[in-house]
Amino acid sequence: MQKVLIIRFSSIGDIVLTSPVVRCLKTQRPDVEVHYLTKLAFRPVVENSPHIDQLFYLDDNLDSVIAELKKERYDYIIDLHHNLRTLRVKKALKVKAYSFNKLNIQKWLLTNLKVNLMPDVSIVDRYMETVKPLRVTNDTRGLDYQLPADTGLRDSDIPMSHWGGYVACVIGGSMNTKKLPVEQWKKFCAAVPFPVMLLGGPEDREAGNEIAALDPIKIYNSCGKFNLNESAELVKIAKVVVSNDTGLMHVAAAYKKPVVSLWGNTSPEMGMFPYYGYNNLKGNISPDSVIVENKELRCHPCSKIGYDKCPKGHFKCMTQLDMQAVSDHVRKLWPAPGQVTNGAGTIQ
Repeated sequence: MQKVLIIRFSSIGDIVLTSPVVRCLKTQRPDVEVHYLTKLAFRPVVENSPHIDQLFYLDDNLDSVIAELKKERYDYIIDLHHNLRTLRVKKALKVKAYSFNKLNIQKWLLTNLKVNLMPDVSIVDRYMETVKPLRVTNDTRGLDYQLPADTGLRDSDIPMSHWGGYVACVIGGSMNTKKLPVEQWKKFCAAVPFPVMLLGGPEDREAGNEIAALDPIKIYNSCGKFNLNESAELVKIAKVVVSNDTGLMHVAAAYKKPVVSLWGNTSPEMGMFPYYGYNNLKGNISPDSVIVENKELRCHPCSKIGYDKCPKGHFKCMTQLDMQAVSDHVRKLWPAPGQVTNGAGTIQ
């Protein structure tokens, strides 16, 4: 039995995007024991995976984690993060390692010179390159996100007005320039004819309250009320998901939900678009994924990760998105009466 260590420290979406590597490695190489190293903060993302044999978590002390890893005597390392900390791990373990190519030069050209040399593939396909030497290929089944047997979410946690279905709106994001402004969310909520569930963390609670004040019956603000897995279950049972470029967008794709993704200063051309197992941006386009971005701006995209505020001061990449058009996309993606969307179900 061989042992393989997969490393991806952060964040939610990036870890979800590594799930095909984990699944394909485990299912196609039953002779391999799969271990995974990530940050302790992201334990809920990986701890329920049936394809991971052992988990290691980084809290603050990398040296202590490395000491534990040395005991395992790995045959290979699959480095899907490729930074200074993973370099320390690889140097310490001294085994054959295959590392993810971040294409930093191509990203710099795209964000600084607007020269697009990025490949028209999902980042998942680039992650999969690392396991090719182990005779593992993409099974095209898409992303995984496993919930625990009981997330703790109940029907009573959802207002009765939303029991017939709702649009899950992910208003949070890791950086401010990846977040659609409150006024834009208000325009969308006013235009869309369906109940709306706002999703985000405690830091999004105030913004959620402001949006929900527009129509407290139609719009339910769940920001800060639920943990990650409870929010993931709310995504799972939504009819359509409208999301900033953030982790729950990829969770939605894992559940094969129709997704309207909103792009501010980042770009789906970097490979982080909703992935269903086969789709690219220009070639094989998924009917379940609608990309909304302001491609007319000369300054877009301006970053691969985002900023606290717009470097130009105008934030037109988000403030000029047509929210009526976003509502129209949702109308088209909303399932017809009697049609059940993938992943939909009733909370017990």
